[in-house]
Amino acid sequence: MSRRTKKTGAAGSLGPRYGVKIRRRIREIVEEKSRWHVCPRCNNPSVKRVSSGVWRCRRCDYTFAGGAYRPVVTTAVARQISRKTSVEEVEVPEGMEE
Repeated sequence: MSRRTKKTGAAGSLGPRYGVKIRRRIREIVEEKSRWHVCPRCNNPSVKRVSSGVWRCRRCDYTFAGGAYRPVVTTAVARQISRKTSVEEVEVPEGMEE
């Protein structure tokens, strides 16, 4: 007997509902959330998620805040933050002030 959820993975519990894209996205999120990540302190792949946004290294017992599904903040959020700071840092030429 073969494995029934080879393609669907964790989204296999959803069955045929909700569409292919959403089930694929759910599968990627659940797999990323539940795998081992590298610890920023001891560089060992022993970080697991404790709860939403809370991550703990099982080797050095380092607990830190991160993303909901990844221990590091994604690049899209970092890009938005850097855009906001770059807009604030732009100098206004003389005579153009409001």
